Amino acid sequence: MKKLLYTFIFSVLFIPFTMAQQRMDKKILINGFYTASMDKLLDSIASQHHLKIVFDRDKLQQHSISDHYFDEPLPNVLASICKATGFHYWLERDGTIYIIKIPEDLAALKKSERLKVAAGVVKSPISRQEKNKEPIEKESHNISPFRVTGKVVDGVTGESLPGAMVRVAYKDLVVTTNADGYFTLLNVPSDTCTLTTTYIGYQTDKVILSSVNYKGAISIGLFTSNNNLDEVVVVGKKSSGVMTSDTRRVSVLQISPAKLAELPNIGEKDILRSFQLMPGISGSNESSSGAYVRGGTPDQNLVLFDGFTVYQVDHLYGFFSAFNSNAVKDVQLYKGGFSAKYGGRLSSVTDISGKEGNKKESNIGGDLSLLSANIYLETPIKDKSTLLLAYRRSYQGPLYDKLFNKFNNTTAATAQPQSNRPGGRGGSRGGAAAVSTPASYFYDLNAKYTYRLNEKDLFSWSIYQGDDNLDNSRKINLPSFLSGSGSGLSLNDKTTYGNLGSSAKWSRQWDNKLYSNTLVSFSTYHSDRDRSNTSTITDTAGVAQEISRGTFEKNKLEDWSVKSDWEWQGLNKAKLLFGTFGSSQNITYEYSQNDTSKLIDQHNKALTLGGYAELEVDPTSQLHFKSGIRSTYYDQTGKLYFEPRFSGTYSLTDRFTLKAATGRFYQFANRVLREDILSGSRDFWVLADGDAIPVGTANHYIAGFSYETNKFLFDVEGYYKSLNGLTEYSQRQTGNRRAISLEEHFYNGKGFTRGIEFLLQKKTGKYTGWLSYTLAEAKNQFDTYSPNYYYASQDTRNEFKSINMYRWRKWAFSATWIYATGKPYTAPVGSYTIDNLTGTSLTYLAISGKNSERMPAYHRLDASATFDLIKIDSHKTGSIGLSLFNIYNRSNTWYKEYNIQDNQVITSDVKYLGFTPNITFSLKWK
Repeated sequence: MKKLLYTFIFSVLFIPFTMAQQRMDKKILINGFYTASMDKLLDSIASQHHLKIVFDRDKLQQHSISDHYFDEPLPNVLASICKATGFHYWLERDGTIYIIKIPEDLAALKKSERLKVAAGVVKSPISRQEKNKEPIEKESHNISPFRVTGKVVDGVTGESLPGAMVRVAYKDLVVTTNADGYFTLLNVPSDTCTLTTTYIGYQTDKVILSSVNYKGAISIGLFTSNNNLDEVVVVGKKSSGVMTSDTRRVSVLQISPAKLAELPNIGEKDILRSFQLMPGISGSNESSSGAYVRGGTPDQNLVLFDGFTVYQVDHLYGFFSAFNSNAVKDVQLYKGGFSAKYGGRLSSVTDISGKEGNKKESNIGGDLSLLSANIYLETPIKDKSTLLLAYRRSYQGPLYDKLFNKFNNTTAATAQPQSNRPGGRGGSRGGAAAVSTPASYFYDLNAKYTYRLNEKDLFSWSIYQGDDNLDNSRKINLPSFLSGSGSGLSLNDKTTYGNLGSSAKWSRQWDNKLYSNTLVSFSTYHSDRDRSNTSTITDTAGVAQEISRGTFEKNKLEDWSVKSDWEWQGLNKAKLLFGTFGSSQNITYEYSQNDTSKLIDQHNKALTLGGYAELEVDPTSQLHFKSGIRSTYYDQTGKLYFEPRFSGTYSLTDRFTLKAATGRFYQFANRVLREDILSGSRDFWVLADGDAIPVGTANHYIAGFSYETNKFLFDVEGYYKSLNGLTEYSQRQTGNRRAISLEEHFYNGKGFTRGIEFLLQKKTGKYTGWLSYTLAEAKNQFDTYSPNYYYASQDTRNEFKSINMYRWRKWAFSATWIYATGKPYTAPVGSYTIDNLTGTSLTYLAISGKNSERMPAYHRLDASATFDLIKIDSHKTGSIGLSLFNIYNRSNTWYKEYNIQDNQVITSDVKYLGFTPNITFSLKWK
């Protein structure tokens, strides 16, 4: 019955189809022998004859065509192909050809086309009349090789897209857009006039060059991918998923923030946590959004947001990253061997570009989940300016309280009078403690203003502020039997930390070959902790006395920076990158006790100056390499540090690529870890001084290969990283009750990490995802612990990840499973007591070897379902998502706590989150 209904619909709907066939240009003749899938055949026809053909690639690639055509008119070829495969074709008046299976396909494909026409940035196909005009045809044959310059933008908002790949179809000419979306192609051959452009999370698209649009800068608009439609005019590999690995660059990952809602999450669309699903980046650290990249620690990962350094990258004890996805346009993570443009870190770089705001119309939107609410506004200001505002704040709902309680025991003890205690006498005296409810929250704010002075100059100002206020304080009113007229006890447990950063950037296109970015930035980090108690005792005479005990810690970092990056492309096969930089850093760390004695008072300043140069060359169509040098002067040591860098790829075939990279890296600001986390904050920032705190050094060695088709990517990379100048920190309290002093100890060591990563990714279709496996080892050696190497605290020997995503109509389903070997730790194995000459007993712990024990294996299963809210014109206006975290309620161990009772060590396991559901509602006005 359904088949008969479709037949009837087609017989009515396609009455004009016969006339459409008659209107199709029969002068287009097809020649050649073809043995390929249906989509590949149409690829060839469309490119050769400059046609616009739209279809569902997933459906067509399942059909194979084998035929030989001799001067066959285009209508006959299409009719023959469609008849053999059960498809139909539809010709629009503008010459666009649609290949469809059922009538509903036509409506969906036409909606996509209308969206592009409304955006006004994608050039329409050249009409049959234009192609038949003799002057243009004649001109296209006589033109010598020419230069093409332009910009790749979001087709809806007009925002620039950095890192997009622009390729001349069927040629070896390919470039990548710079930080502001600009590109230049030199010596484009006159007989080739089709550009194909790809960008992660967007539909690949084409621009057909004509005698008009190649004389000036062109604008290429891309549209977000819906994983259903693809255009036959696209030639080359497509990556329309959430995340991909760039095979032309070594150890580089790129993410599409617009697609983050399709992945499971604890409570937020999390940019940094999404990277943890890729190989080489640990995914078993629920308590840190920071990246543990290839055995490195989060402080060894440089995080940039619009050019300024972000030192605090997470919220709520590390469970969420500090970046609002509604304010982020593009994110790239370099896992190692990164460009000479970047420096100051040993392991990796995360470069985040903020949104500029919609250049075409005002829009407002936001998200609401069980953890937080956020809202954003983007609007054009007249013709040359745009503004973006985004604000996010948590609220103490059930999910927030669940996370907060993982870190805090908010149960308050109630003082009980002796007469009411068990076994005591009865009586009427007594009192109860008044306990206040802990209050905590986090927030972040983004603002960005962009002003285009003219076609060459662009100015932008960006600001970010994120803070956490964690207050577990409470006040207890002690009963009068403890003091004459009553007393009060205030228990303070306050922690505030966050980051404020801002940058002002001037971008200029000096000519078709030279481009520059000059930036001035400021970033400050603070961490304050108050763990004290204040008691007020009132005697019988009514005199109140306040007594304070406890510890106070303050850590603050200020960073003023300036840098200027330049790009010069004098040849298609070579590009020179060079620039200068400078920064002034000021770090303070204070540790006080009982609000009277300041036991530690550090104030350090440092100045770094330097420059870099890097040559990017494509000697042949198969070989691509970058060679660079970075030099840095550090005033604390008075030395000049040289950092050579090299990376290269070689394509044995159009699918198989070899790659390698190496380089030296230095780090001058370190976030040192405490030996004992119970003594206060777990870590704090310090500056290297070349003595107690050496300058960190790392050498990277990377090699691998990739095999990529239009649908799949198989990638393998092995790495070895040597480390020197590692630092750990501890405090030792000496003296007696009357005179207490605190000694600082910095321990220095070295280490190495090594491993191999495997990635198998399905990039296109309704079902996408990837499997990854990492076999790795991270070891350190500190003389104070042992002359031998031991496993570093972040070592994870085996890690397997399975990421699965499926789209069905307006639904997006995903499921992820992570397995990881347990991390190493040091444990007390016993205790003993010694009585000294004064009769005092002292208890000591017997400790196992450094990190000689391991936690149980970590694993969990997450899933999510998202329903897209879509207007009739196929424009997405929001979504409703359900996310399930740790579905089978795996009890993963976070860390262990120890108590001593009767010389016995009592061990308690502190667990990560169990099963946690979350609902997120997203909506935007347009």
